[in-house]
Amino acid sequence: MTEHDRRVRAEQRERFDFAVIANWIPPGERVLDLGCGDGRLLRYLSETRDITGYGVEIDRESVLGCIRNGVDVIQMDIECGLSGFEDASFEHVIISQALQTMHTTERILGEMLRVAAEAVVSFPNFAYRTNRAAIAAGHMPVSEDLPYDWFDTPNVRFFTIVDFENLCARLGIEIRERLAFDEAGCEVSEDPNLNGSLAFYRLGRRT
Repeated sequence: MTEHDRRVRAEQRERFDFAVIANWIPPGERVLDLGCGDGRLLRYLSETRDITGYGVEIDRESVLGCIRNGVDVIQMDIECGLSGFEDASFEHVIISQALQTMHTTERILGEMLRVAAEAVVSFPNFAYRTNRAAIAAGHMPVSEDLPYDWFDTPNVRFFTIVDFENLCARLGIEIRERLAFDEAGCEVSEDPNLNGSLAFYRLGRRT
């Protein structure tokens, strides 16, 4: 596969991810995107769902990317919490394929549901069948949704769909909806912990 082909596939995958998330965001909402990168998701939601949004990002170059994309961004470390935001400031808070790069997982999930009524989380499922096969063959997996080699990955948490749902149960977080997809972008319902490469969750406070 050429570099051009890889870029095209990455862009197609990104648009697919954005569309899944957008389906859970009603038009006109206030949205906070944590670890927003260069703000492309927020720009997409603004264009397709007419949301009002802010991004939170620590990397300087990504912050500049947000500005170029016309996205309002706050440069801060979400590992330190979201104390700058009041309770229920937003309808939705999103962390898209960034939770696995965080150390303070429990704190971040709690803060997301403090500042918003619902949280949307997506992450690569480490228990996906091709990842298991790579480990069985004696090496760390590299895949469509885990594209980094072990020595330069930004990921610090390698968890599975089952792990995440167990954590939500322990924290008293309600799973309102879950979607899982394989690397071809096909939704899977049978044993998603084995057959799902990428997982999406809509979370809320348990009442």
